[in-house]
Amino acid sequence: MDIDDTDGGAALPQGRFSGREEFRQRVRDALACAAREGWREIIVSDATFEDWPLGERAVAQALQDWCVAGRRFIMLAQRYDEVVRQQARFVTWRQTWSHLITCWRCASADALELPSALWSPGWVMQRLDPVRSIGVSGREPERRVLLRESLDEWLREATPGFPSTTLGL
Repeated sequence: MDIDDTDGGAALPQGRFSGREEFRQRVRDALACAAREGWREIIVSDATFEDWPLGERAVAQALQDWCVAGRRFIMLAQRYDEVVRQQARFVTWRQTWSHLITCWRCASADALELPSALWSPGWVMQRLDPVRSIGVSGREPERRVLLRESLDEWLREATPGFPSTTLGL
């Protein structure tokens, strides 16, 4: 695992947040920062991603601007049906950039146990209470390491999910 303070996040909010809109704004800000600063890896995790602003035009543009060869986007969910139903721009982006994106699924996970988080080598955000959208974000090395270890444990249990294309007969 590569933890490096030089991989951005300096301008992003630190500390506690509360409420769905504040959470969504931190997601927007983080992805815009990732594009601006060229984060090499992003991991997002949530049971369904229904509260995430992934389908918004500005978020889709930030993800588009972030895409460069050699970068990695890892996504972990219990299920992806809400993403497909509510986040059309993200689904299109995922199809276009499938070579940079790996999607994993923990179908048997309890929705409240699976971390709701965004991890990067330089900044992390985690909803500690996804129902009320209460959480914390920061650059502290210990926080980044602990979240990455937790996500790695979940990823070891996961199976591939959310294919970029659906093959039919």
